[in-house]
Amino acid sequence: MTVKATVRSGRLVVDEPTTLPDGTEVELLPLDPGDWLDDADRAALHRALAQSEADVAANRLVDAADVGKALRGR
Repeated sequence: MTVKATVRSGRLVVDEPTTLPDGTEVELLPLDPGDWLDDADRAALHRALAQSEADVAANRLVDAADVGKALRGR
């Protein structure tokens, strides 16, 4: 279920009909929240990207079709 809200004077204003019962709590997330990585996850992502870049530079690539064939052959 998606509910639209607008920020007015620092408050979220929802003006959409809903079938939710009164008193139901909902959590609203911005459409573009960025990411939810903590520092450790962000560091791991950057290490993986650097390794991937190094693999490309060293021509250590594997064709996706070959990977699919190998997996299907198991």
